[in-house]
Amino acid sequence: MAAVQGGLVDAVEEKNLKSETAADGLTNNSANDGRALSTSPGSSSSSGSSKAAAGPPEDQQTLLAVLQFLRKNKLTESVEILRREAGLPEDSLDGKGADSSGTGGAAGSGELGAVDASSLLSRVTGSASQASSKAGAEDQPDVNVVLSAYSQQGDPALYEVYYSGLKKFIETVLDCHRAELSQVFYPLFVHMYLELVYNNHESEAKAFFEKFSGDQECYYVDDLRVLSGLTKKEHMRGNETLLDFRTSKFVLRISRDSYQLLKRHLQERQNNQIWNIIQEHLYIDIFDGMPRSKSQIDAMSGSLAGEAKREANKTKVYYGLLKEPEIELPLDDEDEEAENEEGKPKKKKPKKDSMGSKSKKQDPNAPSQNRIPLPELKDSDKLDKIMYMKEATKRIRLGPDNLPSICFYSFLNAYQGLTAVDFTDDSSQVAGGFADSTVRVWSLTPKKLRKVKSAADLNLIDKESDDVLERIMDEKTASESKILYGHSGPVYGISFSPDRNYLLSSSEDGTIRLWSLQTFTCLVGYKGHNYPVWDTQFSPHGYYFVSGGHDRVARLWATDHYQPLRMFSGHLADITCTRFHPNSNYVATGSSDRTIRLWDVLNGNCVRIFTGHKGPIHALAFSNNGKFLASGATDGRVLLWDIGHGLMVGELKGHTDTIYSLKFSRDSEILASGSMDNTVRLWDATKAFDDLETDDFTAATGHIHLQDNSQELLLGTYMSKSTPVIHLHFTRRNLLLAAGAYNP
Repeated sequence: MAAVQGGLVDAVEEKNLKSETAADGLTNNSANDGRALSTSPGSSSSSGSSKAAAGPPEDQQTLLAVLQFLRKNKLTESVEILRREAGLPEDSLDGKGADSSGTGGAAGSGELGAVDASSLLSRVTGSASQASSKAGAEDQPDVNVVLSAYSQQGDPALYEVYYSGLKKFIETVLDCHRAELSQVFYPLFVHMYLELVYNNHESEAKAFFEKFSGDQECYYVDDLRVLSGLTKKEHMRGNETLLDFRTSKFVLRISRDSYQLLKRHLQERQNNQIWNIIQEHLYIDIFDGMPRSKSQIDAMSGSLAGEAKREANKTKVYYGLLKEPEIELPLDDEDEEAENEEGKPKKKKPKKDSMGSKSKKQDPNAPSQNRIPLPELKDSDKLDKIMYMKEATKRIRLGPDNLPSICFYSFLNAYQGLTAVDFTDDSSQVAGGFADSTVRVWSLTPKKLRKVKSAADLNLIDKESDDVLERIMDEKTASESKILYGHSGPVYGISFSPDRNYLLSSSEDGTIRLWSLQTFTCLVGYKGHNYPVWDTQFSPHGYYFVSGGHDRVARLWATDHYQPLRMFSGHLADITCTRFHPNSNYVATGSSDRTIRLWDVLNGNCVRIFTGHKGPIHALAFSNNGKFLASGATDGRVLLWDIGHGLMVGELKGHTDTIYSLKFSRDSEILASGSMDNTVRLWDATKAFDDLETDDFTAATGHIHLQDNSQELLLGTYMSKSTPVIHLHFTRRNLLLAAGAYNP
């Protein structure tokens, strides 16, 4: 696996500074909130508008404080880079310079001059702990700062009255507005409850919770269970769930008409308590047009922080495939005979066309070949490509009338606890990760697994011989399986490299290990996560790999670097699964916060946020053309997403338990899903995607009416006796392999 020159590894610090700040799609943005929400009614209007105006100066104060801090620690080079990046003049760090710096505008320049440098420094050191929270749950943001928003006192006895009044109003509005306005119930309920608890009104908080918790949507039941345990102010300190609610604004998408109704009602009632919460903790994404129906809202809601903002899915995504390298397909012996007999190479041309037709034209939606540096093809890779092309000519075309055969690998007597499975691309080997911290590799062909000979024996080999690759293998070590020891906790993620020379494993011990499949030893232990790493996956082009875990941050690595190249930060809970896009330019992550995010490998930005699942996401799969993404979760639903438009385009219902694996067939005609309900289900992916009317996608509101056609798309359900399906894999000829541990 050759090292890649330049590119990602040598990325300039300035770009990293940008990507880190932009990575979190759900950060608090006071300027945005000022735009999304008009000024508050009654007496709170002035405070609402002044808060919006104070946004830029506050940001600049923080920036100046960071520069002061860096200068104090003699990091002059970093000071210069950051100052240039922010566009500040050279004298901005002097006492007077703060006044004249232009970015804050006239309104805030006076304030900036008056800010004391030491107070700024103290602010930065306070916020430093906030930045480090991304790295681990125990280094939480300064809880007192986070909770201070709840210190505003309202009459605790009136909280029930306020909430009941709003509830009564929303229940009496026209049906078309009721579904949209009902979205405010859950976030308001949470923040009003937390406000009561924070201000030591325990009995009122308990009564409030008991009275209204039953009215919330069923998909918030797990969050409410956590919330019910927070009954005292002391419980709130260092609580992850609370910090998620507080630090990320809950996003609601509401039509302008419905919003005006709500605003008018709160103005008439002078209901400042509720309005303050809406201003402080909610981001209302207002759109023009018809209000959405209950089913449309339900399809998109359910995540920890509400829906995604519409701007979050507007970035252009290059979802096309990279151009395949031109490789001449040599003739088989059979082909040569045919040529000799007839004098025409009949078979060669169709074969080359069938594989080469896609790669001759550059896909207009594809990224440029050198957008990210990829490893060059070695001779062995080219041979493998040729083998792949030959296999592809014998591939079975699947469809509703031609379903794949399924071969199920049951792990019997897996007392060690099977936690992860992966097959090599050519289906010659299978690896399993186990709860006893071992990784086991099996050969699925008559060819046994062998180690390379020792260095002394290798010196005796004739390196010029044709069968040198066979001679270097030690026949004495041949066996059907190998056990790899090294982890100190259960192995949760496993992935073969595309060239089958390496194997990745991620573990509860916080490390990712790279194993050689030539020597069956550990080559590297990658340490960056502080907590369990739930999943890891190699890029389709090798060299790069991605990992995600309990620390909520996904990391991009290269095999020859012991530190991550990119850190993708923005999820509000554990990252449970990771997948590379087929063109290796993007990474998808699924999380316990019930969202899926798509990250750009080049700059670390989050370019898509998909919401709609009602439980933690455990399975992701890209279609082979790169256009679509399928996701499966504990809610038993498979959701289909159009990556280019950033919209949900389908929902497949049928499973009764967590979906652990999803896989598209080699030509993406069929989607297979494997679940803890002991079944494999096959879905008609061609029909699901061909029925889409792409004109609808361009609508400004982004409303999609999902057809309830799961039964039409379901092609077959295949039950195992008592084996949960934890991995699926289509061979190069479209035979479906499934794997799981028998559960007697």
